[in-house]
Amino acid sequence: MREVSVTRLSAAIRDAVILANTVMTPDIQRRLEEAQNQETGPVARAVIADLLENAAIAQAEHIPMCQDTGLVVVYLTFGQDVHWVDGEVEAAINDGIRQGYREGYLRFSVVADPLRRVNTRDNTPAIVHYRLTPGEGVHVDILPKGFGAENRSRLAMLKPSDGQAGAEQFILESVRVAGPQACPPFIVGVGIGGDFERVAELAKEALLEPLDTPNPDPYLADMESRLTDAINAMGIGPQGFGGRTTLLGLRIKVGATHIAGLPVAVNMSCHSTRHLAFDL
Repeated sequence: MREVSVTRLSAAIRDAVILANTVMTPDIQRRLEEAQNQETGPVARAVIADLLENAAIAQAEHIPMCQDTGLVVVYLTFGQDVHWVDGEVEAAINDGIRQGYREGYLRFSVVADPLRRVNTRDNTPAIVHYRLTPGEGVHVDILPKGFGAENRSRLAMLKPSDGQAGAEQFILESVRVAGPQACPPFIVGVGIGGDFERVAELAKEALLEPLDTPNPDPYLADMESRLTDAINAMGIGPQGFGGRTTLLGLRIKVGATHIAGLPVAVNMSCHSTRHLAFDL
């Protein structure tokens, strides 16, 4: 049995939300640099140059890459032999977010009630997913999700007869409808399977996958490649000004489903998709 203090978790969350909002992940930066070299139009190249400069300034001056510093999604994976001490886990997670958003001068973007719209003034509560595994390990993924792209996400409960072609058509249509309003170039998470609830989770989890690691499933890797080519051929381009780079990466996660179902979810995310992982 391993004892882990929730104060350690809280402190790590505090540091992580600041870092995630101010430092672009290396895989996204590499994709932007590659895209800048591939673009032939002066406007598209200039927009990508601005995005890279913005990221450099954010990191150097410890300021957010985007004014929308997101609703924090936390994935806490820990072993069944871990014993949490010194407090309550979810309270510690929210306390870390509260501290990080205040100390990092990050925008408070959370309202307690979607209808009455009263801001909680500390960017809590987070959305927390718990995963129990064997052993004594503790792993945390955080995803401060901005809503410019989130608002353009979609879900469909397709029929099994729609098949892969129907799923791909829905994915492409979702990106096309999102257009410049979701801050391209995009990172797109796709979930296929589960139920109405689980498919959305799969799509969001897909956003945590590194862009420079191929999908281990050749079938899905081929599907991702074809969808990437089709999306970039749309010509939406960086920030909607046209060009070859509409998409930086697309990842698909699948899950078991009912024989009568083919759920598909598309979680749109922008070029500065912020996420960070750490172990305790």
